[in-house]
Amino acid sequence: MPRVDEPIRVWTSAVGEPQRMVWRARRFRVTDTPTALVDTCDWWRPFSPHDFGVGHPPLRIAGWRFQATADDGETHVFDVAHGETEAEWQLLRTFD
Repeated sequence: MPRVDEPIRVWTSAVGEPQRMVWRARRFRVTDTPTALVDTCDWWRPFSPHDFGVGHPPLRIAGWRFQATADDGETHVFDVAHGETEAEWQLLRTFD
């Protein structure tokens, strides 16, 4: 699926999981359990070309994947991540 890369508004739970979002002036409610998308921690990237042979590099939550449904029943799976700040969100991909 190609990248969408659009700004969106996301509301999260106390632990940071998405609960609802607004995309293209439409409100969607999360209708399943969000799955964390992980990536290597930024501070580890300079070491990434090296293979240390034990374990895996430290990971961070890079975004979320979840199913969400609009009031009219339209449902999609969304990949979202923070933008340049913690308050900004970007829609990365949608799956129909």
